[in-house]
Amino acid sequence: MFKGFRDFVLRGNVLDLAVAVVIGTAFGNVVDALVTNFITPLIALIAGSPDFSSIRTGPFLWGNILNAVLAFLITAIVVYFFVVAPLNRLMARLMPSEPKPQPTRQCPECLSNIPLAARRCAYCTAQVAPAAAVTP
Repeated sequence: MFKGFRDFVLRGNVLDLAVAVVIGTAFGNVVDALVTNFITPLIALIAGSPDFSSIRTGPFLWGNILNAVLAFLITAIVVYFFVVAPLNRLMARLMPSEPKPQPTRQCPECLSNIPLAARRCAYCTAQVAPAAAVTP
């Protein structure tokens, strides 16, 4: 019984998920601090008030909804421009380039593409004469 639980907990995807939750929570706190202590005061300098909770129509507190939507949008913008975009640029720089396509010719029997130096078709196994060597 405990062996099955141990195997479940020590499985790679469970540990990865646990680490992701912990790191995500810590990163969420960093982003919240950035939004609360830097971005929101900037909005207050420009717009005059960073808090819209006083906007209401009767019992409907539209200002709280507006505050939540703005907090979400600001958080999404911060995450995109400070995490996603730089990581995409880094991954594009680190990715290996695509290999050059091999020059091919058609098999005279089945019309499939085979390498220039091939002596036998990989698809229909017909013997073919090698093409003239191509110098790069």
